[in-house]
Amino acid sequence: MNTKQLERIHTGKGFIAALDQSGGSTPKALAQYGIPKTSYSNEEEMYALVHEMRTRIIKSPAFDSKHILGAILFENTMDRSIDGQLTADYLWEKKGIVPFLKVDKGLADPEDGVQLMKPIPDLKDLLKRAVERNIFGTKMRSLIKEANPAGIKKVVEQQFAIGKQIVEMGLVPIIEPEVDIYSADKVTSEKWLKDEISAQLSALDKDAKIMLKLSIPTENNFYSDLMKDPHVVRIVALSGGYSQAEANEKLAQNHGLIASFSRALSQGLTAGQTDEEFNAVLSKSVQDIYEASIK
Repeated sequence: MNTKQLERIHTGKGFIAALDQSGGSTPKALAQYGIPKTSYSNEEEMYALVHEMRTRIIKSPAFDSKHILGAILFENTMDRSIDGQLTADYLWEKKGIVPFLKVDKGLADPEDGVQLMKPIPDLKDLLKRAVERNIFGTKMRSLIKEANPAGIKKVVEQQFAIGKQIVEMGLVPIIEPEVDIYSADKVTSEKWLKDEISAQLSALDKDAKIMLKLSIPTENNFYSDLMKDPHVVRIVALSGGYSQAEANEKLAQNHGLIASFSRALSQGLTAGQTDEEFNAVLSKSVQDIYEASIK
């Protein structure tokens, strides 16, 4: 583990940029960027286009270490290069931004009010490659749609079981049990979720380090006690379908919680913008998300 990167993530001011749209969400991300499905005819062309989009974001002067602590990459992005350097190395060496990797394979079908992660059969090999490519940590997402205690328990147990494998490889896992922001019983789900996370944290080895990526809670500062746990490097928040303005407003009311936004970060960016226009939109987004993250 890179101790300089660990200290930056633990104590630095800023937020985590989520650039990890994968197979299922890539066409939507490209469409929002102004590139329709008719612009590519196969998966390789699609991934080449999304890498161009991500490269444009990463290389923008607005995407800087003054505001951004880390960036989450998709596996395909990790394996590609920017200006002759692997993406993770470019992020850290050129931009001073800590690289993370999305490792989950998407969500399983709903059961017990939740969606667990699909199996990750190649996890060990993927983690080895991540270490070789100087990745600092990983991210994996589950989804809680209803306040079902059995389902929520399964989500957290699965997340921490895989998280322990990631810790053993010297990486820091971002554990992401998202609570659907449109859930009718979101408050109850958050209470049970916090209880299950607390139980899992108490069972970790003394030196294990993890991060949490959670939906912005209904009750402000609801996760502040989890931030004090010695195992928790940082708690970051997903935008979860809120607009950027909504997400920033809610985030700013939660002291110590920082952003890890995807759609909210890229909101307003399009392929047809000039570099000046693109950088101006991204700069405002970065500044606004940063301000919400440091309050």
